Amino acid sequence: MKLPLLVAAGGFLGAICRFGLNNFIQARHHKSFPFGTFIINVTGSFLLGLLFACRHLSSEVLFFLGTGFLGAYTTFSTYELEAVELIRRGRTIISLIYLVISVVIGIIFAYIGYSLGNYFY
Repeated sequence: MKLPLLVAAGGFLGAICRFGLNNFIQARHHKSFPFGTFIINVTGSFLLGLLFACRHLSSEVLFFLGTGFLGAYTTFSTYELEAVELIRRGRTIISLIYLVISVVIGIIFAYIGYSLGNYFY
């Protein structure tokens, strides 16, 4: 019962952070591109890569931070919905750019995080 509670607690905090950061970012950028979700997913990829490079962490910490916090902080479904919304508004090219750069930059940042984690830990 301990691990589900850790995941739930991490998820609660991750969702609150995503909500706040997304609103903060979107209020300061043009609404034609989903900068908030993009930045959240890229930073989440980096942090997850960094986290999993730290092999000395307990399973409790990994479940709390990885599955819970970062699982709720990042959001694949919002990413997809925003891409569909861009297409619906006639911004198909922007949608395709958003989809491609999110995946490519997310992978790059996960790799950077993992590499830094391996270097320092």
